[in-house]
Amino acid sequence: MPARLGVNVDHVATLRQSRRTQYPDPVAAAVLAEMGGADQITIHLREDRRHIQDRDLQVLRKTVATRLNLEMAATQEMVKIAYEVKPDVATLVPERREELTTEGGLDVVGGRENVRKVVKTLRDADIEVSLFIDPDLDQVKAAHRAEAQTVELHTGRYCDARLASDRRKELSRLIDACKAAAKLGLTVAAGHGLSYANVVPVAAIPEIEELNIGHAIVARAVMVGFERAVREMRELLREARP
Repeated sequence: MPARLGVNVDHVATLRQSRRTQYPDPVAAAVLAEMGGADQITIHLREDRRHIQDRDLQVLRKTVATRLNLEMAATQEMVKIAYEVKPDVATLVPERREELTTEGGLDVVGGRENVRKVVKTLRDADIEVSLFIDPDLDQVKAAHRAEAQTVELHTGRYCDARLASDRRKELSRLIDACKAAAKLGLTVAAGHGLSYANVVPVAAIPEIEELNIGHAIVARAVMVGFERAVREMRELLREARP
């Protein structure tokens, strides 16, 4: 079975916010993504609200027909919002105002007490909790101790590797982390920087149950339309693991 496809529509909102208009609407993009075969809609409500806005989250919660995955910082403000909106999944991610995009995984080892507290609060609200972490065995073990149900492995270093040898090395790290997470009973997801050109080796890893992909799909959609862009990515996932 191919991995599930989560489509991140943040960059539709990025385009909208660049001119402070009402279009393009990430809600409409989410509808088209689901029509194209998306299994999940993923959004990141950032502290600085640089793309997704509170209104987007509210409307998406009412309209998403598959699953809604809310990426969020482990802060009191975001926990309160998640507790009220009740996404299907809350993915805890690191967040810095000055970063262009999420630069690395959550340090669960260093922030274990706060992470554990946030995980418990969200799980008590019947929200599935995922931790976005680097493919590091210590972080995987810490995620398990924090009682998260899912880990999403950061694929950025694999995607950014220029040399084939470096790419193989990073893929090996991902494979090892996937095996360790699955052995601990964690659901395994992956994402960040994945594109039509590099997704197949990651999608072929048998332990990965879900991939979250945003920028590449939105960029492709500019050229061919949202439904087609999602269908093309889904086909690659099917090819990787029929």
